[in-house]
Amino acid sequence: MIDKNPLSLPIFHEITEIVESLGLRAYVVGGYVRDHYLARPSTDIDVVVVGSGIEVAKALGRRLKTKVSVFKTFGTAMLHDHQGREIEFVGARKESYSPDSRKPAVEEGTIEDDQLRRDFTINALAWSLNEDSYGELLDSFGGMADLESQIIRTPTDPDVTFSDDPLRMIRGIRFATQLGFDLAPETFDAIARNAERIKIVSQERIATELHKIVASPVPSIGFELLSLTGLLPFIFPELEALKGVEVRCGKGHKDNFLHTLKVLDNVAKKSDNLWLRWAALLHDIAKPRTKAFDARGGWSFHGHEVVGSKMIPDIFRRLRLPLNEKMKYVRKLVFLHLRPIILSEDEVTDSAVRRLLFEAGDDVEDLMTLCEADITSGIDSKVQRYLRNFALVRVKMREIEEKDRVRNFQPPITGEIIMRTYGLEPCSQVGEIKAIIKDAILDGVIPNEYDAAYGLMEKIAAERGLKKVE
Repeated sequence: MIDKNPLSLPIFHEITEIVESLGLRAYVVGGYVRDHYLARPSTDIDVVVVGSGIEVAKALGRRLKTKVSVFKTFGTAMLHDHQGREIEFVGARKESYSPDSRKPAVEEGTIEDDQLRRDFTINALAWSLNEDSYGELLDSFGGMADLESQIIRTPTDPDVTFSDDPLRMIRGIRFATQLGFDLAPETFDAIARNAERIKIVSQERIATELHKIVASPVPSIGFELLSLTGLLPFIFPELEALKGVEVRCGKGHKDNFLHTLKVLDNVAKKSDNLWLRWAALLHDIAKPRTKAFDARGGWSFHGHEVVGSKMIPDIFRRLRLPLNEKMKYVRKLVFLHLRPIILSEDEVTDSAVRRLLFEAGDDVEDLMTLCEADITSGIDSKVQRYLRNFALVRVKMREIEEKDRVRNFQPPITGEIIMRTYGLEPCSQVGEIKAIIKDAILDGVIPNEYDAAYGLMEKIAAERGLKKVE
């Protein structure tokens, strides 16, 4: 529910007292104002001061007895109030840009100048903080009308806006995705004309916007717009390469780009896990590299899960995504994403389920969510059949896990035990014995117990002529 008096917070009255004492004018501007009218939660507050924003921030910091971070180069200062809200102060300014940089030349300006430099009209709305007009809305560029019409539009010529700061093109698409708004026709066309300018933007800034698109309620909207405007080939060529349907001898394959976006949306309905959503976006990323045609069998993408998993580190590195456990998680899910589907098509054996539990470990539930999302057939009976089979796989997984405890298990016989028992140095033979014991447990030949594993080790060693150390 929208607070009818959004400026009732004590912090705003503190700022009012300060600017009145200094003879300045100040305004709340941007996302905090926009989100109030959209009934969205917002904790970050941007305050524009016609004068020195840093001076006002320091005065507020003294009142609150809190640290103020000052960025003189940008003329900004930031602090946190006692409720954890982040408040950023900036002096009203004009900006001008050179063609090869996103860093503007800045000079002092009016509040209207400052609103004009904002990326979109819905982010240029401002409330006065001065006593003579407290809470009055300044809407110089039709932001309220665009909020009501659910339109993303720039306050000034969009070609200038996007050429000056090309990141705004992705931000516009991100806002359209998050809010379910449309790009104004002139906004869309200007992004298409200026798409190549995105090359001057750092990958880190692009990745931040991509994360927000992936985390949106219906993330496919953003990736469709990135493709339609021509941005996607510059920032994510592997995803763009999934587009299209090729037909030979009357046989065609599905559009893997549209399929991928359906899978992503399906996962988004089930989970807020950002990296599971990334796994959905990347699960078929190697299909263009593995595509093959056979006149009898039609189209195939054999091994795309293996090739795709090998592509993940390079994609993460280029997009400046984290090369840590998050990357390994996505890589694992891409590698395993066909395994439950194969299980659901064939007879569900204990051995196959053990191997799935072993390889997926604690991520097995996320893997199942991805696989269920991967069923995008337009034939409802086919979808329901797969989902029923997946339910059987889940039942089997619970039974095997309770009985055999194979999730994330390590074979009871370690390499150290093998080497100590038979006086071996580290060598391939030690690894081979460990692998045989592991496979025997996963195949149900022996239980996941020390005595059974030790007995099998003795049998293998005897066959290889190994003698115990006395």
